[in-house]
Amino acid sequence: MAAGFLDRSRIVAPPGWSRWLVPPAALSIHLAIGQVYAWSVFKTPLEKGLDISGVASALPFTLGIVMLGLSAALFGTKVDTNGPRWAMVIATTCFCTGFLIAALGVYTRQYWLVVLGYGFVGGIGLGIGYISPVSTLIKWFPDRPGMATGIAIMGFGGGALIASPWSQSMLQAFGATGDDPNPNGIAQAFLIHGIVYAIFMSMGWLLIRVPADDWKPAGWTPKEQKVGSMISSGHVSARNAIRTPQFWLLWVVLCFNVTAGIGILERAAPIYVDFFGGSSPAAAVAAAAAGFVAILSLANMLGRFIWSSASDIIGRKNIYRLYLGAGALLYLTITLTTNANKVLFLLCSMLILSFYGAGFATIPAYLRDLFGTYQVGAIHGRLLTAWSTAGVLGPVIVNAIADARIAQGVEGPGRYTPAFMVMIVLLVIGFVANELVRPVNDRWHEPATTATGKAGARA
Repeated sequence: MAAGFLDRSRIVAPPGWSRWLVPPAALSIHLAIGQVYAWSVFKTPLEKGLDISGVASALPFTLGIVMLGLSAALFGTKVDTNGPRWAMVIATTCFCTGFLIAALGVYTRQYWLVVLGYGFVGGIGLGIGYISPVSTLIKWFPDRPGMATGIAIMGFGGGALIASPWSQSMLQAFGATGDDPNPNGIAQAFLIHGIVYAIFMSMGWLLIRVPADDWKPAGWTPKEQKVGSMISSGHVSARNAIRTPQFWLLWVVLCFNVTAGIGILERAAPIYVDFFGGSSPAAAVAAAAAGFVAILSLANMLGRFIWSSASDIIGRKNIYRLYLGAGALLYLTITLTTNANKVLFLLCSMLILSFYGAGFATIPAYLRDLFGTYQVGAIHGRLLTAWSTAGVLGPVIVNAIADARIAQGVEGPGRYTPAFMVMIVLLVIGFVANELVRPVNDRWHEPATTATGKAGARA
C-alpha cells in the first residue's frame, strides 16, 4: 500500500471542491509524456551522429510504446488501489530518469543506454502516467465520460505540439542538426528535457484529487439502461473482463487503429522529406518537416477531444466506425495521389492522426460503457497491451518497408506505398471487429454490493 503523502485517502476531495481542477492535473502529466510523439525529430540527428539505421533509431520509441502497454497492464490494478497521486509520482520519476539515462548514453556513445533509458525506464513512466488520471476523470465526470477522457488524453496527443519545435530549436542551438551533427548536442537536449519535465509533471501529482464515494455531479441522475443497451448497468472486474469476447474485440480495434496511425507518426519527419523534399535546401526541408510533425500533433490532440466528445452523443460503436472506415479511405487517397497535391496530403494525414488520437481518448469510455466503473483503470491498462503490439507493428512495418525500398533505389512516395496498403487492410479488419461488439453478458457482472462499494460510483 502507498503510505503518507501518496496515500489515496490523503487526496479525497472535500465538499465543494471543483471537479474542473482535475483536468489541469491530468494535462500536466499527459502533455509531458506526450513528448514521445515528437521522437521523429531526434531520428535523423541520431542516425547521422551515431551512425545507426532507421530501424535502430526507432528502437527507443518502439520499446517505449511496448513498455507503456506492459506497465499499464501490470500496474493498472495497483494504480486503482493506491490512487492517482502515487501513480503520477512513479510516472514522473521513471519518465524523467529515462531522459537522463538517454543523455548519458549519447554522451558516452553507448546507444544501448538510449534504448534502455528512453525506451525501457521512460516507457514504464509512460504507461503508469498514461492511465493514472483516466479512471479518476471518469469518476469525476460520469455524466460526460467521453469528454472527460478526451480532455486528459488530448494532452498526450498534444505533447509533441510543444516538444517538436522546442526539441528542434535545442538541437539546432547545440549543433546537433545538419549533415555532421554533434552527438553531445543531442545529449544536452535530453538532459534539459528530463529536468524541465520533472518540474512540470510535479504540478499534476500535487493538484490531483479523487471524489468521495457518495459524490455525484449536482443535479445529475444516472439513466436507467435498457436491456440490450451497449451501456452496462453492472460492473465487471478486470479479471473477468479479459475473459469476455468484448475485451478482445476491442483489443483488435485499438491495436489496428493505433498501428495505422503510429506508422506515420513515428516516421513523420522523414515521410515529409521523401514526399516533398525535392531540391529544396536541407535546412528549409528540416524546418518544414518539424512543422509537419507539429501539425500532426495538433490533429492528434484536437481529435482526442472533439471526436471523443462526439461519442457521448452518437455512441462509441458509431464513432469507431468513422475512425476505422474513413481512416482506410484516407490511406487509400494518399496511396493513389502520392505527392501530387500537398494540401490533400496534409488534410488526409491530419484526419488519420485525429482518428488515431481519438481512438485512444474514446476507448476508456467504451470500456466504461461495457464493463462499468469498477476496476475500469485496470481493464484499460490491460487493453493497452494492444498499444504495445501496435508500437512494434507500426514502426517496423513502415521503417522496414521503407529501408528495403531505399535499398532497391526507390525514391519519394513510392517508398511507402506497400506499407500504406498494409494499413488499409488492418483498418478494415478493425472495422469488422468493432461490428462484432455486443453488450457484456450478465454472468460476468460483479455482485452489486461488491462493485458499488469499491467503485465508488455507478455506471
